[in-house]
Order: sequence, then C-alpha cells, then structure tokens
Amino acid sequence: MNRNVLIAGGGIAGMATGFALARAGGQAAVIERAPEFSEVGAGVQLGPNVTRILQAWGLGDALKHVAAFPAGLQARSMNTGEVLAILPLKDAVSTYGAPYVTLHRADLHGLLLQAAVREGVQVHRDAAVQRVDQTPDAVMLDVIQHAQLQHHHAAMAVVADGVWSPLRQQLLGDGLPAFTGHVAYRALVAQADLPVHLRSQDVSVWMGEKAHVVSYPVRGGEYLNIVCLAEGRLLDHDANNLTALQTWNAQKSEAQTLAELHHALRGACAPLTDLMAACSDWRLWPLCGRPAMQGAHEHVQGRIALVGDAAHPMLPYLAQGAGMAIEDASELAVQLGQVAAEGVPQRLQAFAQARWERNARVQERAVRNGQIFHAQGPMRVGRDMGLRLMGARLMDVPWLYGYGRS
Repeated sequence: MNRNVLIAGGGIAGMATGFALARAGGQAAVIERAPEFSEVGAGVQLGPNVTRILQAWGLGDALKHVAAFPAGLQARSMNTGEVLAILPLKDAVSTYGAPYVTLHRADLHGLLLQAAVREGVQVHRDAAVQRVDQTPDAVMLDVIQHAQLQHHHAAMAVVADGVWSPLRQQLLGDGLPAFTGHVAYRALVAQADLPVHLRSQDVSVWMGEKAHVVSYPVRGGEYLNIVCLAEGRLLDHDANNLTALQTWNAQKSEAQTLAELHHALRGACAPLTDLMAACSDWRLWPLCGRPAMQGAHEHVQGRIALVGDAAHPMLPYLAQGAGMAIEDASELAVQLGQVAAEGVPQRLQAFAQARWERNARVQERAVRNGQIFHAQGPMRVGRDMGLRLMGARLMDVPWLYGYGRS
C-alpha cells in the first residue's frame, strides 16, 4: 500500500485504523483534536471476534498485560440476586479460537497508540479538522493547529471522530445523533477496597425493570468496572442540551447521583445495593445514537471512509462498540493492502459492502438486548424462564463471536 492516509480522530477507531493501515504498508497520520489523551470512559469488553484480530496484529502479549480474562458471564435478577444463567467465557478459546477479555478503555487505547507509533504512524494532537473535501484523485483536509490553518492532502481520508462527528455532517448531512432516553452511570473501584463477598472476576449482568447493572474486572482483575444503565427521568432537564448530551464524564453532586441511582435500582437485592454503595465518584454518560446503518454510503463517500462511532454508533447492550471499530480497521487494511493509489475508491467501496450489513445487525441486536435487559411484566417473566431453561445456549452469539474465523 504505497500512499498516504489522513485519519481524523485519535480514539480507539482512529488509532486502530492508523496501526492497521501502517502495518499493511500505508503512510498514516492521525489528527486528534484533544491536546492530550485522557482516560475517557471506563471499561470495555472485547469478544473473541475482536481479540482474534488483536492477536493477528501481534498485540496478544500486550493485551495480556492489561486485560482481565473473566471466567464467566452471569445473568442475574436485579430483584432477587438469582443467577439465571452462566455463559462460560473461558470456553471462548476452544470454541472461537480467541479469548473474551475485559479492560480499561484507556489501557486499550494506550496499547493501540504505542503499536501505531512503533509502526510509524504520525500522531498530531491539539489539531482540529475543520473541513474535508475531495477530487477524483485526492482528499484535502483543513486543519487548525496552534491557531494556524493548515491544508493537508492525501490519497484518502478516514473519518473516526466519534458519535458526534462534524465531518459526517459535511459528508452525509443526516443530522445529529438523538438522545435515547437511557443514561449510564459509571464507577471504578479497587477490588481490594471491596468486602470479599463483593469482589468478582466474572462479568455480571443484573437485570431489572427499565434498568440493569453490568460489572466486570479490568486492569488485570485489580479493579471492578460498574455501570448502571437506566431509562427515563435521569436527564429530563438536559435532554435538549447539546453540551450535556455530548459529555462522557459529567459529574453531579453526590446527593443527586445517589438519589437517581436509588430511583433506578428501587427494589434491588442486597448484594447489588451493597456493591453500588461501595462505589463513589460516579460519572454520567447520556446514551445517544442513530438508526441502524441503511447502506454502504454511510461507510464511504468517494475517497473518504467513515469508521467506528462516526459511521455506526453502538449502544452498549452488546458490548461491541470498540469491537466493531477494530473490525472496521482490520477490514479496511485488508481491502487497501495491495491496491495502487488510483484504485482507492473501488477498494473503499469493497470495504463498505463488506462491513455495513454486519454493523447494522450489531446495532439492531444491541437495541434488542436493551429491551430484553429492561423487560417488564410478562416479558420479564418469559426472559427469566428462558434463561433458566436454555442457559448458555441463549447467551452465546456464534454469528458475532465467530466472525472472521478461518
């Protein structure tokens, strides 16, 4: 791949894309608006469909140093604490050829950043892409860095600037993401600070009415990442406040946060309320999204590809946001691996055709999972009965985890 690529956005999607394209022989430069990379977000889960790619990229050992390898995925009742079903995650290697891991988002990003820099990717921070244009032969990016307007040219560009991507608006003009009415409260706690009975090396999903809680180990199992996802009243006064909706790390007063969590978890069992009470420094994340992808045009426009949340925002109910971004990066590198510069638009179209339907399916499944997790009345009774009867068979997702396995 003998050409240069400009990537707008240095998050997980942008850094994975830069590394993958450089590894395939490209000259990649990542342009990131933030002056420094921070620990935005908290934990991420990576299924075997994703860890298989990281291993193929030669990053398996680096992953082992920062990830946790949970033994199982437990589906539990929020109200009674009953374990309804368990999916043995340790079986992922034998079933799918790669492990299921959990880790801190910053650790995954740091791993990709280090790999990209080693591979020769240029990383420009405190640089904001203002505009992207293209001709049949090249792309042009207007970038402001150090209060100076710069003009950059390349054979192609990748838009990886997240769910609120302003560049997507320039290319597609399809409006801003919408607030889903769901809010996530996130906390991170050292396992050593928890009573022994609250410590865990499993992924646990506690399902209630209009809310559920997910917990799993990160940083080699030394910390527990806890997320409460709830519907309804939590952001009523901010639902039309764009600044509030775009915030990953909003923080309210402790009293207000605890009141909202108490409302979301009313009727929860003692083990769950004890776990939530042991946490502090809760952070707020409003969940915003788009309808599932409708076609390849949402992935590619001419010589410009959109990847990750800029193309297909993922609700967290299938734990595949970071995973689909990494899959995008892998497929893009495969398609562009040996092509001459004049073949870029054709190979980008092949990338889009290979990716859009899978990403749409994952988006749709994530929405469906959210409905199941938050089920009420007869639907909740049926869900719990199905989990008790079918267990791991109902929780496993072969079409998702087996993707790309030869």
